Amino acid sequence: MNPLAWLGACLIGLSLGLTGAGGSIITLPVLVYLAGVPPADAVGLSLFIVGVAAAAAAVQRWRAGDFHPRAALMFALSGMVGAWLGARFTRMVSPEILMASFAVLMLAVSVKMLLARDGDTTEAAVCQPFRCVGAGTGVGILTGFLGVGGGFLLMPALMKFARLPLRAATGTSLAVIAFNAAAGFAAHAGEQDHTDWTLAATFSILAVSGSLAGNALASRLPVRHLRRGFGVMVLLTGGWVLWRNLAG
Repeated sequence: MNPLAWLGACLIGLSLGLTGAGGSIITLPVLVYLAGVPPADAVGLSLFIVGVAAAAAAVQRWRAGDFHPRAALMFALSGMVGAWLGARFTRMVSPEILMASFAVLMLAVSVKMLLARDGDTTEAAVCQPFRCVGAGTGVGILTGFLGVGGGFLLMPALMKFARLPLRAATGTSLAVIAFNAAAGFAAHAGEQDHTDWTLAATFSILAVSGSLAGNALASRLPVRHLRRGFGVMVLLTGGWVLWRNLAG
């Protein structure tokens, strides 16, 4: 096994713990290009790893009070339905198209992360059913289709549609990611020919360790700089994945 794959697993959890987003978007490339997992199988495996790491980080955030129950419930329930629907489409496209679509999404998200402003909202938190359920369903569909936890979409969605401050959005995002990933993995589990549970367990342990470390560092480091640094990494990774598909 490529040692970089283990490092990638730690970075997945570290990013989730630090920002409530981002770590899941590198899980699929790490599994495909560093661990040698076929893309269609990597989607389900990615959801399992991300879900476990996000759940561990969410518990820590909940204990710290960085959590909004109403927003979490609406986004999680609608997101689980969306994840199940999105998973239906994964095996309808070729591995090349799946990875190219993922790369384009990474590039778009990285640009948004680099250009985004990080100021907290001054409005009172409110999660109206129509707005929050619609946003949660959309994020869930992408979660099931591409095998991403959706935190990079959940964070701005929670801040925009539920008006959550940054830290509450981070903890709520982690809880929603865990539920969405569980629904997506369940939908993929019956379609996969083989699940490498040893690899899944090893990656999950490393990712959980990273997420716990990220949570511990989150209150000490400037989130703005961390998010922008991660945006650069996502941009480079997305460009590399796209280049691999075009060159191969």
